Amino acid sequence: MKQLKHTSIKVSIVAVTETAGSALYGMLDVLSATGNIWETLVRSDSARQIFDVWIVSTSTDAFSCGNGIPVNPDVSVKDAPHADIVILPELWLGPDETIHDRYPELMEWIRSEYKNGASIYSACSGAIMLAETGLIDGCKATSHWGYQELFIRQYPKVRFDPEPNLVFADTAGRIVTAGGTTSWHDLALHIISRHASPGEALRIAKVYLLKWHGEGQLPYAPLVRRTPHADSVVRKCEEWLMAHFRETDLIAQLLVAVNIPERTLKRRFKMATNLSLIEYIQNLRIEEAKQLLESTEMPVDEISESVSYEDSSFFRRLFKRLTGLTPSQYRRMFQPLLNVD
Repeated sequence: MKQLKHTSIKVSIVAVTETAGSALYGMLDVLSATGNIWETLVRSDSARQIFDVWIVSTSTDAFSCGNGIPVNPDVSVKDAPHADIVILPELWLGPDETIHDRYPELMEWIRSEYKNGASIYSACSGAIMLAETGLIDGCKATSHWGYQELFIRQYPKVRFDPEPNLVFADTAGRIVTAGGTTSWHDLALHIISRHASPGEALRIAKVYLLKWHGEGQLPYAPLVRRTPHADSVVRKCEEWLMAHFRETDLIAQLLVAVNIPERTLKRRFKMATNLSLIEYIQNLRIEEAKQLLESTEMPVDEISESVSYEDSSFFRRLFKRLTGLTPSQYRRMFQPLLNVD
């Protein structure tokens, strides 16, 4: 174990073979630099080490985490000193994978640290590890939007919300989950602001050019994703709707196409996809509108009509509800990415 500097805020960052190196070493670097990197750059004599940060794993044996990035743990869970903060970085997991029963000793250690007063923070899919501990059962939590179905299937007691960039599981703020991949930036700034000071967080943001994702995750999340299920009739409906979603009187046409009673279809569709039929249609239409905003100069009113919304004010309200941005804001955020030579 490395020699730890004598400071007031102790931080354990958990690493396992599934851990994403970017979040692991990003958090390690940013927290270690808090209180000293800004001061060094401006030639201040007040530099200090605010956070003591170490990597904890199931043992101190070296290993490679996601994408073959080397990890040399400072301490094992058996010998780790008590920390004020425990961070669970992003994991490289597919949307149908699980870590159930992989790290029982680590799960017990996380629960013990929380019981002994530590604050627990997860970044992106690190929330899956947190969910394994049971500490967020009955609580609201977030992670990358791609894991929404995983949480519904594997952790139904967690009230998963794919929209925000940060979610507080408890009123005391001792358990916080962060959303998509680079939301560890937001999490780091939150940790620094809360445990050091808002001024320190602002200085770190300036040095590292960290951006607070105030818009949340909605603008980045695709509205149409293939949900695994075994209902062939619903799958046929999905395929038909993808080809015809621009048409009017859509549900009536769909009922003729699949020849099934409306009430039965709506029940089966909701059961298979976790979306109502009208929600699925709206997602298809708004996803098409997003593509048009990204790739064309069509006026918003014309885009509204092209996806079968004659009332452009309704279209604008629906678009903002589903993406978190107005159509014009969405175009400003994403269209320039496609116009770079």
